[in-house]
Amino acid sequence: MKIALAHEMLTKLGGAERVVKTLSDLYPKAPIYTIFQNKKKAADWFGDRKIKTSHLQKWLALGIPPKFLLSKMPKAVEKMNVSNYDIVISSSSAFMHGLKTGKNTKHICYCHSPMRYAWDYTHEYTKKYSSYAQFLIADKLKPIRQWDFLTSGNPDILIANSKHVQKRIQKYWRKDAEVIYPPVDVKKFTAKKEHEDYFLIVSALTPFKRIKLAIKVFNKIKRKLVIIGDGTQKKYLESIAKDNIEFLGYKDDHAVRDYYEHCRAFIFPGEEDFGITPVEAMAAGKPVLAYGIGGVTESIQAGISGEFFYEPTAESLEDGLARLLANEKNYDPEKIHSIAQQFDKSVFEEKMKKIITS
Repeated sequence: MKIALAHEMLTKLGGAERVVKTLSDLYPKAPIYTIFQNKKKAADWFGDRKIKTSHLQKWLALGIPPKFLLSKMPKAVEKMNVSNYDIVISSSSAFMHGLKTGKNTKHICYCHSPMRYAWDYTHEYTKKYSSYAQFLIADKLKPIRQWDFLTSGNPDILIANSKHVQKRIQKYWRKDAEVIYPPVDVKKFTAKKEHEDYFLIVSALTPFKRIKLAIKVFNKIKRKLVIIGDGTQKKYLESIAKDNIEFLGYKDDHAVRDYYEHCRAFIFPGEEDFGITPVEAMAAGKPVLAYGIGGVTESIQAGISGEFFYEPTAESLEDGLARLLANEKNYDPEKIHSIAQQFDKSVFEEKMKKIITS
């Protein structure tokens, strides 16, 4: 049985790439098709795998950011020849569901979300630009949105990474999808009751993650906040943070695990379609304070494994933190860890193998 994997970009190591890594570990001989790759970053997880990039890779090599090549990506995906495989498993956040497969190929699409910036997040992504720039972007997005909808029928099987995404698939694509949660390596964490007196964020440092919101609150309350991660907003966020907030940049998985296990609680201020880092924190037995929209509402149990705040404001986050601290003595690390176990990668592997071999 010839299997190929596909994912939009191997230019960072985030939640979507962990899905590809888990699938690649299951099927190590399967090549990985991608529009772009950053060879140095991809080598950490996919060093010995066969990676096939699109013709747009040459533009990335010349220093052109992917966002300026957006309109060219649908064509790049369609040009990828995966017709000679029995099974193609795509991990899609925007484009890979559009692969053209052979008539005897089974295309299984693991969908992280229909293209966010083409649908309900258009205004969120473009609000920082001028009115004229927004007009130009909207004009560019229209054919991409049409392509996104028309190619949503390409996969034979659609899998959503959460019920939240399942609803978005139904709304924008008018398609049904089964839910299989992303893999989290729960077993590598130990639930610890003791903690050092700091709160933790593990995240890409981009506007969408709303790290600024947490910084505003922790600047005010003067409690220690540790932030792990890198991104376009790092310098700005460092410039507005007070001395009680520590930025550690990128850390490897072993170091991150240690910070999870010794934090007081985990802070998750952004909206995600699933959210792997809150589950990792729960695997370490730590309660999570999260913005109560999206996939986190399917993983966190309020009052048992954490708390929610429901408005994207500093006041709402601070109120949620106060409730978390008031309930702190009632959080049971072993109970929190057991909740995380339902998202362990072994569950993901079992469910995916069942679909792949059926």
